[in-house]
Amino acid sequence: MTRERRRALVGVVGGILLANSGSYIWFPVLVATLGGSDSGFWAGVVMCMTYVGRLLATFCYEGIAARSGIRTAVFLGTALEAVALGLMGFADGVLVYSVLAFFIGFGSGTSFPGLKNVLVSFPEDERPKAFSAFQMAGQVGLFGGALLGAVLADVELRTLFTVVFVFFAGFCLITSALLPRDGSARAPDTAGGRVPLFSLAAFKGIEVRGATRYFLLSAAFWSLSLGFVVGIPLHMEEYVPGWAPSAPFWITGLSILVLQYPLFQLFSKRFSPGAVMAVGLAGMTIAFVAFGAGRTAPWVVVGCLTVVLGEILFVPSFDLWISRRVPEHRLAKAMGAMHFFRSAGNMAGSLAAGILFDLSRSVGVAGGNWYVAALLAAGCALVCLSGRHSGAADGSRRTEDADVTENEGTVRENV
Repeated sequence: MTRERRRALVGVVGGILLANSGSYIWFPVLVATLGGSDSGFWAGVVMCMTYVGRLLATFCYEGIAARSGIRTAVFLGTALEAVALGLMGFADGVLVYSVLAFFIGFGSGTSFPGLKNVLVSFPEDERPKAFSAFQMAGQVGLFGGALLGAVLADVELRTLFTVVFVFFAGFCLITSALLPRDGSARAPDTAGGRVPLFSLAAFKGIEVRGATRYFLLSAAFWSLSLGFVVGIPLHMEEYVPGWAPSAPFWITGLSILVLQYPLFQLFSKRFSPGAVMAVGLAGMTIAFVAFGAGRTAPWVVVGCLTVVLGEILFVPSFDLWISRRVPEHRLAKAMGAMHFFRSAGNMAGSLAAGILFDLSRSVGVAGGNWYVAALLAAGCALVCLSGRHSGAADGSRRTEDADVTENEGTVRENV
């Protein structure tokens, strides 16, 4: 690896470490605060707006990067995110929080694709190490941010968001100093004009039809995942007030760091991707039942130790499952479809978590929100098992016209 690429990797890894640390400082605390002062619904709306902004940014990123270069796009996105987070400490009211959350998401949706573009530009033999370091830095940031968030859980929001602003200012500085200057990223002439700053061309590529269940399965998983992320701080504020709202993320972050590689290797070598995904979803089902039935600190620990099976087993197995079902020349579009449905699931899960939390309290069914999530997770596990045989071909990719080639769901890849 050359010196320039090594510097770029340090910049990307350092940036994602600071970004994840800052993110996991503020959002569990803010969600729990809004759940106590307003409602679970408004806590969900604020988090949902970050994903609305992130999704919208995917339609602008190409135009921004083409005009300014990747490094500048990363800087602009991070700076926007940092300013919006700094203003969060001075905001008052859920509507203002929602607007600022939108800009936080838009900034994130601009900077993160830029970081990944830097890694994609590496030679093919250097990419696995680069992406592995990227993923590891993200998990370390999650764990460290959750720990620091616990220390800051009782401070004023102004102080909390000032600390977060410092983290994202550091993100700006490290990426600006270490990412390579991209002088060739000016927009080429396309059809007599520049790359449009905003394009909805992605929607033209959505064709679900026969592949609907695969991509809806992905959306359902990410809805469950975000349901946990939003729901657990609300749960802690209501049922385990003696613990910090970010405490569950200590457990999940450390568990993923320790178990990700050995567990996935263990299951993927013995079972088909569909079966491995089902195991991950079964773990989430057990976790949601534990949260709903126990509602005390020991049950939170049990749930957090099992909910991570979804992240550890489902996510990489789903990539393998799709890669075996989709012809190679259409994989790029399939990856774009996965991104679109993931974003849709994130938005739906954020809102649903807050609504179900409020509903379970209003009807007097403690933990009822988790029982609904458990039913959805169990249903998704059954869908995975129903397709496990066709996804288990020994590395060969299925290209049946009736099931994949003609009917697969695709979205034009923008990032």
